[in-house]
Amino acid sequence: MMRRKSREIRLGSLRVGGDAPIMVQSMTNTDTRDVDATVAQIGRLVQRGCEAVRLAVPDEAAARALRAIREASPVPLIADIHFDYRLAIAALEAGLEGLRINPGNIGPREHVDAVVDAAKAHGAVIRVGVNSGSVEKSLLQKYGGPCPQAMVESALNHVRMLEARGFYDTKISLKSSSVLDSLEAYRLLAASCDYPLHIGITEAGGLLRGTVKSAVGLGILLHEGIGDTLRVSLTADPAEEVTVAYEILRALGLRRRGPEIISCPTCGRTEIDLFALARAVEERLAGSTADIKVAVMGCVVNGPGEAREADLGLAGGRDKGIIFRKGNVIRTVRGQDALLAAFMEELQLLLKEKESA
Repeated sequence: MMRRKSREIRLGSLRVGGDAPIMVQSMTNTDTRDVDATVAQIGRLVQRGCEAVRLAVPDEAAARALRAIREASPVPLIADIHFDYRLAIAALEAGLEGLRINPGNIGPREHVDAVVDAAKAHGAVIRVGVNSGSVEKSLLQKYGGPCPQAMVESALNHVRMLEARGFYDTKISLKSSSVLDSLEAYRLLAASCDYPLHIGITEAGGLLRGTVKSAVGLGILLHEGIGDTLRVSLTADPAEEVTVAYEILRALGLRRRGPEIISCPTCGRTEIDLFALARAVEERLAGSTADIKVAVMGCVVNGPGEAREADLGLAGGRDKGIIFRKGNVIRTVRGQDALLAAFMEELQLLLKEKESA
């Protein structure tokens, strides 16, 4: 994979673009006016590995809560602003490191200029976000609908408004619920500018369907070298977005965070409740950041061979199961409950080894 060469900007202390690691973002779904709930959710996102968090700022009450949230957040925050330019300025004055705006709905040019001047004064980043539903009417008429070409032209028109004020600390996103439209739009945009790109498939759906659509769309873009920050948009707990994002990056060899769990899909040879064993192991490792590979296999014949690279694995049969490290059997255990208990003991030892290494 040859990563697209983008300019580097700063989101607070974090590098974005250039050769910086692809950044994982998410967005709170709490009422931003509820400081405690929002800070708590940011904490849960950060535990999963989220590196920047976006907050909806729908009104002045939400804007007034931002300073307390910013003071409590361990990661940079981005204010999501629509229509009212004064909310954008208030977010910057509260210390937020970034804005997500569509300059076309902020109002007249002087309002856009005021937001840009404030961003420059506070050293903040602006993400120009164009969705298929936010393309200007003139471009919809020109192209006959919110096609990829219309989205790209809309985004670049907005970026030029910022450039006219001497502002270049910009990243761009183009989002559609269509995977194919998103792919075409981002390819066109990537060839048209060197700004960092935030990628995502918007309105992707629930945990299952949203994960599939995001994995396909984002996976293709990332494999083509496109994308500097990303969000997996799910109708689910935002923490799940972060987990899915890292699994996409891990599958492409771009980033690793936390354990990798491999497990077989089961077949007619399976004689244990492999689903229950896999769930138990996943739950045990849910909060771990250890860089390990763990295997849960349903066949004692093929398990250690197929998962030879695993740091630790188990494979079960009707009467007994085995526990292995790097393909070598270290324990043989009778009974599924005993197998799980013994595996958890070995897993705890492995985690301690990694902590002390």
